[in-house]
Amino acid sequence: MAFSGKHPTCTLLLLLSLSLLSLHTLLHRPLPSPASAFLSSASNSTLSAYLRRLTLRPHLAGTPLSLPSALLVHSHFLSLGLPSQITNFSALLSFPSLSSLSAHFPNSSSAALLLHDGGAADAAVVPPYHAYSPSGSAYGAAVFLNYGRERDYAALAARGVEVAGCVALVRRGMGMSRHEAVANAAARGVAAVLMFTEGGVREGVERGTVMRGVGDPLSPGWAGGERLGVDDPRVAGRFPAIPSMPVSESAAEGILATLDRERMPSEWRESFQSGERRFWGVGPGPTMLNFTYKGEQVMSTIHNVFAVIKGSEEADRYVLLGNHRDAWTYGAVDPNSGTAALLDIARRFALLLRSGWRPRRTIVLCSWDAEEFGMIGSTEWVEQNLLNLGSKAVAYFNVDCAVQGPGLFVSATPQLDDLLVEVLKQVKDPDSENAYVYEQWAAANRGVKQKIQRLSRVDSDFAPFLQHAGIASVDLYFGLDFPVYHTAFDSYDWMVNFGDPLFHRHVTVTGIWGLVALRLADDPILPFNYLSYAAELQEYKNALNALVGESISLDPLAAAIEDFTTAAYEADGEIKKLKVDENTNRLTLLRRRSLNDRLMLTERGFLDPEGLPGREWFKHLIYGAGGDSESKIEFFPGVSDGISGKRKGGDEEAKIRHEIWRVSRAIQRAASALRGGLTSKW
Repeated sequence: MAFSGKHPTCTLLLLLSLSLLSLHTLLHRPLPSPASAFLSSASNSTLSAYLRRLTLRPHLAGTPLSLPSALLVHSHFLSLGLPSQITNFSALLSFPSLSSLSAHFPNSSSAALLLHDGGAADAAVVPPYHAYSPSGSAYGAAVFLNYGRERDYAALAARGVEVAGCVALVRRGMGMSRHEAVANAAARGVAAVLMFTEGGVREGVERGTVMRGVGDPLSPGWAGGERLGVDDPRVAGRFPAIPSMPVSESAAEGILATLDRERMPSEWRESFQSGERRFWGVGPGPTMLNFTYKGEQVMSTIHNVFAVIKGSEEADRYVLLGNHRDAWTYGAVDPNSGTAALLDIARRFALLLRSGWRPRRTIVLCSWDAEEFGMIGSTEWVEQNLLNLGSKAVAYFNVDCAVQGPGLFVSATPQLDDLLVEVLKQVKDPDSENAYVYEQWAAANRGVKQKIQRLSRVDSDFAPFLQHAGIASVDLYFGLDFPVYHTAFDSYDWMVNFGDPLFHRHVTVTGIWGLVALRLADDPILPFNYLSYAAELQEYKNALNALVGESISLDPLAAAIEDFTTAAYEADGEIKKLKVDENTNRLTLLRRRSLNDRLMLTERGFLDPEGLPGREWFKHLIYGAGGDSESKIEFFPGVSDGISGKRKGGDEEAKIRHEIWRVSRAIQRAASALRGGLTSKW
């Protein structure tokens, strides 16, 4: 039947009916879940624009361009309607004032060597240097120390190579920190160290810190206020005793090609068989090096930036998402690929808020400063808020170099394994059509027993949260390495040409980060599974059994792990029972709250107030800072130290036994925390 203008009443009634029908449909149509809404709001171009803005100028912590980058993040949060604040700390930072290096070759010629990145024109880019290197000058024969490991010095000594008084070249790698490489050289009488990185941009120079440990060196263990003097042994002991500086691979090869080759260890020679590297020598000499570095240590203001999305039901429980903002140069990969993702998470959460979503628990977005100097911004904040974080923080999810290249790499504490796998099955893979991240990640790790790695490293801002405060943590990134690391070539142009031209990987990282945060913030029962942790501890015990031999009993450890496993099964049963109970009465809500608190606090049980021997700030006895880069195990760091000492010929069995007992007690504390009761029967 057709209607014409001859029946206006009918037409009006029809339009009114259609309007009411449309309104009813809108009111009763199911809204998309927060997860699907979050994923559907992805925008490659937005992420690209964020990264472009973040990397227009260098923004090293403590320099004049650092504050504008903090204000950029702060104003972004405010523009989205998110409560935001900047928290400032004063910390001792280190900057270069003069450096020079010249080589005197056997043919009597001399050459001043380039000490900046080839092609880097921006005067605001800090010259290559090692933060916290002492000032000093040295003139001595050039010598090559390989990676500067104990075994490298042993190989040189076996061939009669004397390194005392020399200016040494060391290549980065094999798990050696810059501090460890320089400290090892100082212990053997080396006068100064030049450090280079292979496989990158040949003219690029890798900046970095040589300070041992994390946080402001003048306030170890507390945030500001009282400060130690720079001559205090607790401060001076964190800095190397000899000066060092980074050089480009090109400059290093120019020196190495002139050194004596007769005593090159065979195992080193095998790694130098391609290209020009077959001409590398060891020395000492005949080339002589003239080295000078002058630096200054300055009390500087650093800026942490926060945005808070307050929880609707459990506002006093915090899900923390963090990324550092400071960069040695432009920082397109490190760290601002992660900062761009953090800004986009804020944008997408703001869209969810406008649609009516409110998280059950509070979400805190954290933009850290001065990470490159030794996780200073995050460490000072954790130390300042240690008590409240210890009682209220659910988890910390760190993304530093979000996109370095292809391939996903995930590290986490084990109770988060199942959650991460579930989320990876929901997010599309950036480098494959019609596939999800989990499929490609699992395929790439086929045959690898532990696809999710652990967090015994000390190389990003998760360290204070997990290893000092005992908070369940995640660290995630795409790409294992990238050739412009800490150089002036880490720019927006490199990202769009090589790292992630279409910003698909940025979208994927943001998707994973956001979905995990939504689950942690919104699930009525926290998505923690301690059965994974129990299985991991059992694997560690089995591996340890093969290393310590029959003379050292692991019975205390076995008993503690068995108790923890029982507690994990009990908690798993309780979780399943509460999930079945759909009631929302007060008793059920209280049971959930109690269970969630136990799930949250269990990680704290692995802390020991005495910390690790020789590095007491690190409290975690399962995943802590290793004292030996050549250790065969990346768990139970105190036990690992004892095994390393025994390997070097020390009488360490008593120490190993004591550390096994300490780990056992920590696991028992965690089991008690998971149960929530006291050890006595009431």
